[in-house]
Amino acid sequence: MLVVGNGRLFTRDANLPYIEDGAVAIDGTKIAALGTTEEIKSKYKDAEFIDAKGGVIMPAFINTHEHIYSAMARGLSIKGYHPKGFLDVLDGQWWTIDRKLTAEQIKYSAMDTMISCIRNGVTTIFDHHASFGQIKGSLFTIAAAAKELGVRACLCYEISDRDGMEKAREAVAENAEFIRYAIKDDTDMLAGMMGMHTQFTLSDETMELAAASKPDGVGYHIHVAEGIEDLYDCLKKYGKRIVDRLYDMDILGENTLLGHCIYINPHEMELIKSTDTMVVHNPESNMGNACGCPPTMELVRRGILTGLGTDGYTHDMTESYKVANVLHKHHLCDTNAAWGEVPKMLFENNAAIANRYFKAPLGVLKEGAAADVIVADYNPPTPMDGSNLNGHILFGMTGRDVVTTIGNGSVLMKDRDVKVADVDEVMAKCREESAKLWKSING
Repeated sequence: MLVVGNGRLFTRDANLPYIEDGAVAIDGTKIAALGTTEEIKSKYKDAEFIDAKGGVIMPAFINTHEHIYSAMARGLSIKGYHPKGFLDVLDGQWWTIDRKLTAEQIKYSAMDTMISCIRNGVTTIFDHHASFGQIKGSLFTIAAAAKELGVRACLCYEISDRDGMEKAREAVAENAEFIRYAIKDDTDMLAGMMGMHTQFTLSDETMELAAASKPDGVGYHIHVAEGIEDLYDCLKKYGKRIVDRLYDMDILGENTLLGHCIYINPHEMELIKSTDTMVVHNPESNMGNACGCPPTMELVRRGILTGLGTDGYTHDMTESYKVANVLHKHHLCDTNAAWGEVPKMLFENNAAIANRYFKAPLGVLKEGAAADVIVADYNPPTPMDGSNLNGHILFGMTGRDVVTTIGNGSVLMKDRDVKVADVDEVMAKCREESAKLWKSING
């Protein structure tokens, strides 16, 4: 039994949103009770007690679009790489990296990413993986790291025809095998999807193979209209817009997650809405790649289930919250834009997306929910209560304010000390493997 208390408890539960001096009791992997610190400590006298020291106690974050394989790109300079557009960015950097990744480098990319997630209070991720030099077993390597570190993960492999049909078929098989494995896993900590890169790197034949190989009950995770080139390609080859092509190929649906959706129109929004398909916005990546600003505020207003991700650009969800807030204000020239939409995406919609793949309620602290709890060392100079937490997070917090991270009832980090790995040892191995990767790329 574990009790986290002596803090300002924010539950994200409308029935009991805030307790001034609150505590949460954890029994195994689930939340057993909430109340004042005095009430919970007296009820569970023998429980281990984690003292929030007046800080903020809240649900752990969820990231609905990650790219673990990008972990070893930090600081990398590729000879001859001078991108003039988004396609150059893909081919010159990301596809160059993923073609060179080894199994060991995949493992330590996952370890680095997940340790950073833990440090930033993220306990659930949806990853979109690519390693065309090492396809077979790659998802299982990532899953093993997730299990070791206690991070909840929904994984997929990025199917693409860009390196030929043999590798496309291998990617489909990797997805299908891992999905079947995840379905049999009874921990509620692993899930799988049928991953796809983008429609412009996928033939009808490959899409049909993916559909035929996909186990029932799961959907697709695919980048959609991230660059204008993707739209032009679809119009030229198929005489239709991207979402129309996905609809015709029966890819849309309640278990499918569309990344980005920058260049879509109102008709496509209606298709996404009518099929109850999910969308994830990745603001920093879109800005960094100069891809454009998606109509995310319109998607949210239309009732499309739209979440917030990082695209591997960061593992700090508060950072993406801040960037999305200013991006849409700037793009729409509207000072009122994004105040309500972005926190809804981060704190409500990400949980709703995750709960289409995981059984225990996520993103909320209430009895029976998954015991994913974080403590932030945050002592504001202004009043804070259940009505203004989002404003405090937006303007006062960062992911590194998180001092304790509990995932599925296990203490992953306490007082900024990661408990589930020897971080120095892992980082040393990451540097060793990244040096090998960089040498393989630049010679």
